[in-house]
Amino acid sequence: MTSSADLAHRLGIPSGPLFFPVTPYGPDGSVDLGVYRAHVRQGVDAGAAAVFACCGTGEFHALTPEEFQDCVRAAVAETAGRVPVVAGAGYGTALAVRYARLAAAAGADGLLALPPYLVVAGQAGLLRHYREVAAATPLPVIVYQRDNAVFTPETVVELARTEGIIGLKDGLGDLDLVQRTVSAVRTEVPGDFLYFNGLPTAEQTQLAYRAVGVPLYSSAVFCFAPEVALAFHRALVEGDRATADRLLDGFYRPFVELRARGRGYAVSLVKAGVRLRGLDVGEVRPPLHEPDEDHVKQLAQIIERGYALLEEAQ
Repeated sequence: MTSSADLAHRLGIPSGPLFFPVTPYGPDGSVDLGVYRAHVRQGVDAGAAAVFACCGTGEFHALTPEEFQDCVRAAVAETAGRVPVVAGAGYGTALAVRYARLAAAAGADGLLALPPYLVVAGQAGLLRHYREVAAATPLPVIVYQRDNAVFTPETVVELARTEGIIGLKDGLGDLDLVQRTVSAVRTEVPGDFLYFNGLPTAEQTQLAYRAVGVPLYSSAVFCFAPEVALAFHRALVEGDRATADRLLDGFYRPFVELRARGRGYAVSLVKAGVRLRGLDVGEVRPPLHEPDEDHVKQLAQIIERGYALLEEAQ
């Protein structure tokens, strides 16, 4: 039996921004794998620590199983082993298992298990769901806590004891719950269980998450402003609070406030940012919608300000 600590070590996610690429669509609405490969390649070349393919920012919900597998396979080919590729897997248990197996067949290194579709389940049902997903493949699994998948510390302890489950990504934002969870797992299941801050624009809250024992975080900003994301991460690691605060005040806070002005902007605004930086990744698929034109103009100004802050620091 392979322990969760062994699987975590095998996945080997280093410290650094975690890259959640968007999924590009061509003029006819189909997935553009050529642009997708270019997007992944640019992110890895820029310094991504891992590629999380076809997850929330990548519009997992909008992809067919065939498109999903094609994208994961393209990400694996493009990274060529330089960094791990983690693929999304979601919906009800049967479909989540199917997506997990498709990801494994495409060569993914791990899975991000998204919340089950629609239903609000009890702790016993959630535990059974994720255990079945973990049992479906040899891939290490990170469980995503958010929306209708919120766990007690006791349930996370049981997840940590489950073969194949190596970590928890938190998209809920309840720091008291996160601290109690980290403490419970540390006490009951000592080892290398991984924790991730998965809130939208996680940099905005990462100083607090880092303080309670959550060092890893997703970075949607890395999709369109990798230099800014890397500068912020470097400031965190080096304890450079002045740089971190300067980027939070001048770039991240305005971006978060703009993101809050539209439903679905956690995805569509990021995609607009990628287009602004010169890569035509197309629009989002419904039921998401494109940002207002004025909001895109504001985003361009925020991006320009972010890069100006980097120049001021030199």
